[in-house]
Amino acid sequence: MPDDLYQRYMAAHRAQRAHTDACTTCTVTDRCSDGQRVYDRFVRLQDAYLAQQRKRRG
Repeated sequence: MPDDLYQRYMAAHRAQRAHTDACTTCTVTDRCSDGQRVYDRFVRLQDAYLAQQRKRRG
């Protein structure tokens, strides 16, 4: 069963994709304030998850 960090990371990814698909203001390099907030959360969780994976692998 995936751990809680992975679940939050994937949920943030889905939220980021949903926002990007629905927002008419956001682009790849320029995001609206909500889009930036969602993207920042995704990036933080992705970094934390990848750091956890590196630590586990030694």
